[in-house]
Amino acid sequence: MVYDVIVLGGGPAGYHGATLAGKKGLQTLLVEAKELGGVCLHSGCIPSKTWLQSAKIFAHAQNGAAYGIKAEGLSFDQRRVTARKNKVVRILNAGVKTKLQNANVQVVTAKGAILGNDSTGFQVKAGSEYYTGKNLLLATGSVPVIPPIPGLAAGLEAGTVKTNAEIFDLDHIPASLVVIGGGVIGLEMAAYFSAVGCKVTVIEMQDRIGGEIDREIAGILHDNYRKKGVDFKLNTQVTAVDGPRVRFTSPAGEGEVEAEVVLLSVGRQPLLSGFGLENLQPQMDHGRLVVDRSGRTSVPGLYAAGDVIGRSMLAHTAYREAEVCIDRILGGTEEVNYEAIPAVIYTDPEVASVGETAESAARKGLDVQTVKVSMRYSGRYVAEHEGGDGICKLIVAHGDRRLLGVHLITEYASELIYGASLMIDRKLTIEEIGKVVFPHPTISEIIKEAALQYGSI
Repeated sequence: MVYDVIVLGGGPAGYHGATLAGKKGLQTLLVEAKELGGVCLHSGCIPSKTWLQSAKIFAHAQNGAAYGIKAEGLSFDQRRVTARKNKVVRILNAGVKTKLQNANVQVVTAKGAILGNDSTGFQVKAGSEYYTGKNLLLATGSVPVIPPIPGLAAGLEAGTVKTNAEIFDLDHIPASLVVIGGGVIGLEMAAYFSAVGCKVTVIEMQDRIGGEIDREIAGILHDNYRKKGVDFKLNTQVTAVDGPRVRFTSPAGEGEVEAEVVLLSVGRQPLLSGFGLENLQPQMDHGRLVVDRSGRTSVPGLYAAGDVIGRSMLAHTAYREAEVCIDRILGGTEEVNYEAIPAVIYTDPEVASVGETAESAARKGLDVQTVKVSMRYSGRYVAEHEGGDGICKLIVAHGDRRLLGVHLITEYASELIYGASLMIDRKLTIEEIGKVVFPHPTISEIIKEAALQYGSI
């Protein structure tokens, strides 16, 4: 038979796109060489959040005296934490399989290879079988970036250096950890290990942590974790990894730090080789697959979604990209609004953002104004914190007063940022946001408080 859609890859973009296609009545085949769920489920989003929840409970118990809670004899069992993580992954993996079954998606567990395409469609080999699809959705994901640092490859082979694929199998808390890279995964792992007694050093090439997040919020997060004992080495380049020693150069000169475990977390890159993509010859740009906002490549019928695009390597972005691809296959006209894609760092406190920062707006030549309010304008924040230095920032277009960006550092930021994303997607003005009724007392009220303060400027 000829399938309506063949999906290569069973991560968030792949399984979500395949499920949606099946529910829409399309004959759908999903090819995945490993476990369904991809990096997010097995070595990313879900394992890290499971671990971080345990660390958060532990930290709150340790620091409960100010709230009238005294705990004694606390201990942390990494084996049980990892066992629970594995249970959570199994449960969610089973849920993915059930969704695909209910959508009548055929799943083939084998390595897929594109052979070519002709008037009948795309030819794909999976294992020893051959399949043809009218449309092909690439969802092959990404792999860790492995920079050419002397000794790094040997460390990975020996197991003293780990990527996110291996770190979540640790059954003990190391005495010390060096994290190479101060991005999302690096910071979340620094948050976890520092909370449970590990000495953590973060080495970051840039002059701040958190990548492209708001600079002031990056500074607040940096100060929070510095006070918790994390040693940050910014503007620092790793020059060699020699067993447990990581050598580096910084503005202060050369140095080294020794650790029981080294975590390599300098980013990920799209997986574009090893499965026959060259047989279709889609347009590429500096090693990147060229797609439009509907996931369409230069080859008719060939779509791409998720990390393989390399634009926004987030699971929720992958979901939306897959939805848009299936809509296009069905004759729709949807596009992804990348300006309204939220991002979260699940540290404690959390960092969440969507849309423009003041810096990105300046690079684009946008005329904007910024309003900043302390999280202490939120009654719930004050009730749940002793002290606290969280803030909320709104980036507003100076002319039509549309909301262009929201940036927060506070607990629950991950749960309220979707509302800000919706406001940006719907192009709400600051006056319209000021009329929204927020429940009281909630952390989310801070957005209305900021809007009202902006209105008084």
